[in-house]
Amino acid sequence: MSVAGTYETVVTSPMGDQKGTFTVVPGDDGKTFTGSMAGGMGSMDVKDGTIDGDTLRWKMDMTVPMPMTLDCTADVNGDQMTGKVNAGAFGDMPLTGERKD
Repeated sequence: MSVAGTYETVVTSPMGDQKGTFTVVPGDDGKTFTGSMAGGMGSMDVKDGTIDGDTLRWKMDMTVPMPMTLDCTADVNGDQMTGKVNAGAFGDMPLTGERKD
């Protein structure tokens, strides 16, 4: 099953649950993807997105509340996504999502 789609996500952070909309647009090679995460703190573009089976890996440059590169991984199982967002010194934060289209 393709990992493509738009997911409603929640990242459990030290500042509370951060809800967002995560889009996954696979490249023609099926091994890379682009997209974005949009939420209450603005929008971040996917960088270095890779697809390995049902596993996504990507980075995002956060600017609010402080500049930081987030290192993310997620597994897609049907319409469900589970993974983590690594925020450097703040450690790993759980990520969950559900595909909306």
